[in-house]
Amino acid sequence: MNGEQAYLDMCKHVLHNGNKKGDRTNTGTYSVFGYQLRFDLSQGFPLLTTKRVPFRLVASELLWFIKGDTNIRYLLENNNNIWNEWAFKSWVESEEYTGPNMTDFGNRCQVDSAFNNQYREQMTLFKDKVLQDDAFAAKFGDLGSVYGKQWRDWKTSQNKTIDQLKEVVDSIRTNPDSRRHIVSAWNPEDVPSMALPPCHTMFQFYVANGKLSCQLYQRSADIFLGVPFNIASYALLTHLIAHECNLEVGDFIHTFGDAHIYSNHIEQVNVQLGRDVRDFPELILDKDKTSIFDFDVNDFELKNYHPHPTIKAPIAV
Repeated sequence: MNGEQAYLDMCKHVLHNGNKKGDRTNTGTYSVFGYQLRFDLSQGFPLLTTKRVPFRLVASELLWFIKGDTNIRYLLENNNNIWNEWAFKSWVESEEYTGPNMTDFGNRCQVDSAFNNQYREQMTLFKDKVLQDDAFAAKFGDLGSVYGKQWRDWKTSQNKTIDQLKEVVDSIRTNPDSRRHIVSAWNPEDVPSMALPPCHTMFQFYVANGKLSCQLYQRSADIFLGVPFNIASYALLTHLIAHECNLEVGDFIHTFGDAHIYSNHIEQVNVQLGRDVRDFPELILDKDKTSIFDFDVNDFELKNYHPHPTIKAPIAV
């Protein structure tokens, strides 16, 4: 089965069988608990074709994680706005914010045109300040101990740090048959200090027959907006580590906890389900780069990506 068809089948399953549940954002979801997708990475790079998924945003976010960065300034410098809302929310709710009342901006800005204009103006101001004001960026651009911090700088009870990502790459290279090629982003002690607790909580690598496979466990999955990014991100990470370790790519297995479709994404999901599936593109890496820590966003090329148009939907914050 084409990997994208498996994703679409998951959408259908959740629409037809999901439990109607409330959620933290007060948006409402259709949800199932426990689901799994599998992608053979040798058969093409799993960037969905039934809607355009912006690969450059996927790549810059992953490189942000790999760098161990937790401040959105790097993302904004790469014209990546996917984490803005959580940082913006912390500013709006602070005593330093003196702009118009932006209560519940995450849901309202999508439906109220006057409010939407205010939102855009304040967001533009916020982004400019993050890019230009070091003190402001340090205070309001940082998202706390999110993915990059846990991957690269996990704090131990002995006040030491663990570079999980570097250690797992070294482990794959030197002890490929190990069952301990694991990176965890879920650090219970740090969860209260995170703008958003990690949705993709841990991943494990597996080496067999000269191929590197990866399995991700995702505790919470926004199927329409988030999951296409997550699939592409961890597929890219698998390609990068396989390249550094002189391995071919194997499978990417995506295992879900709470997999949900937001109630205000139903129309968009049905539009996507009505489209035909096309061939996945080919990913080409800059072979001159030998370490995953050396890549930048210009070191990747996608060939033969011919998706259907973008489908927009509101994000629940």
